[in-house]
Amino acid sequence: MARFPGVYVAVITPFTESDEVDYPRLREHVEWLLSSGIHGLIPTGSCGEYASLSDQERAKVVETIAEATAGLAPVIVGTAAPSTKRAVYWANHAKEVGAAGLMALPPINYRPTKREVFAYYEALARVNLPIIVYNNPFDTTTDLTPDFLAELSQIEQIIGVKEFSGDVRRIPEIQEKTTLEVFAGADDLALEGLLAGATGWIAGLTNATPQESVALYNLVVAGKFAEATRLYRRLLPLFRYDSQPILVQTIKYCLELAGRPAGKTRPPRLDLEEGVRRHIEIAYRDVQAWL
Repeated sequence: MARFPGVYVAVITPFTESDEVDYPRLREHVEWLLSSGIHGLIPTGSCGEYASLSDQERAKVVETIAEATAGLAPVIVGTAAPSTKRAVYWANHAKEVGAAGLMALPPINYRPTKREVFAYYEALARVNLPIIVYNNPFDTTTDLTPDFLAELSQIEQIIGVKEFSGDVRRIPEIQEKTTLEVFAGADDLALEGLLAGATGWIAGLTNATPQESVALYNLVVAGKFAEATRLYRRLLPLFRYDSQPILVQTIKYCLELAGRPAGKTRPPRLDLEEGVRRHIEIAYRDVQAWL
């Protein structure tokens, strides 16, 4: 039985006009996501712009989300950092604030050996929280293949994987070779991932489309595949931005269109070009027409 089923949002970090973290806005955003039926929250992932946050900001972001959630849904904290020591530090901080688990990329700052990846996750496991490993071979140099995951799953605390390779054929293979929970990791493969056997979905654009995303998940769980497909086709033009470098800017622009502004992204992420903004607005307006 899945420990973390449902739709989990990789939460954005709002900023003020003066480029400070907007903690009141972050709290409001979390409360809105929860009221929309989201099943869980993931702070300080790439959508949360963790790499642009100071240590003080990063800690307070996690604390704010944990407090705003108040036990209503699991909080699974992103631990990505340049060194094992720093990743473990963030894992321990997550435990202190009552997080339900960790989402952990493999080492991000160079091409590690398999032995080093294994040691990295063993160090995180000693914090003694459930770990969802994050397979993103596009943004890291490590591909957590089904065979590699079978080895990593020997670490007791590793209970799941966010699968972002783009190959949905891996989902049943992972389930054949391990007992790991599999989370669909790309919004524009969410339906395919869920139909292939994923029990959860870790989403980015769901920051701006929580009701629609939960509806899609619920339709799949209910076996209403034709209805799910119709909704998914409406979502896809927007969801395709999940696999592009401008994902975070896209989410924040959609929130602006929704009347829930979250500020700009921090450099090196720049504002969207005008032509791209027009395409995103068309896609977002079409999704809203579904409601």
